[in-house]
Amino acid sequence: MRLNAYLSRAGVASRRKSDELIKAGRVRVNGEPGELNTFVGSRDVVEVDGKPVAKQKLAYVLLHKPAGVVTTASDPQGRPTVVGLVSHSSHVVPVGRLDVETTGALLLTNDGPLAHRLAHPRYGVEKVYEVETWKQPTDGTLRKLAEGVKLEDGTTAPARVRRLAGARFELVLHEGRNRQVRRMVEAVGHRVRRLHRSVYAGLKLGKLKPGEWRELTRAELTALQQLSG
Repeated sequence: MRLNAYLSRAGVASRRKSDELIKAGRVRVNGEPGELNTFVGSRDVVEVDGKPVAKQKLAYVLLHKPAGVVTTASDPQGRPTVVGLVSHSSHVVPVGRLDVETTGALLLTNDGPLAHRLAHPRYGVEKVYEVETWKQPTDGTLRKLAEGVKLEDGTTAPARVRRLAGARFELVLHEGRNRQVRRMVEAVGHRVRRLHRSVYAGLKLGKLKPGEWRELTRAELTALQQLSG
């Protein structure tokens, strides 16, 4: 694997920051300065600032993200982060994002290639949201959401919509635009009161309470790998 991916999986830094370490000459592979195009094999010895780095075991974690937590590894404003909620021996990072006030299913992993494929529009990973608005939407409004609404970055793809109760409905998307659900709801004249992602790529929270996490089962991991080719 590429050197920056190796450092990222080892929990040293993100790929982008790993590139900066490499450019600064702080990374050596088998005693030689690492390059951006250096590939690391199983027998290679990698050091950062003279200290050996070991590749971590691949890990896959499902977190029930609570409200008020940001989907990043660190936050300049000092807010709690999803990475801070997961006390895992391997350094895992979130796949995609959920808004700070959005709750629900969030996958974290150190498997960079899998995370990249899951985030790629080509695979159309399914995401199920439970949406509550301040006022009860009409059947016509829900139909508009299902057919696709015009946003500043283009019309959304058709979605599945199911009314739950009162001002609550379920919205199933295969896209992953920034703040997409909130923008779609605003485009049809409503505002989101509560937003919860109940399912991500087939992963369900089950009995996980907000802030709790668990390892994926072997069956779940196999299904994810098949989903992402």
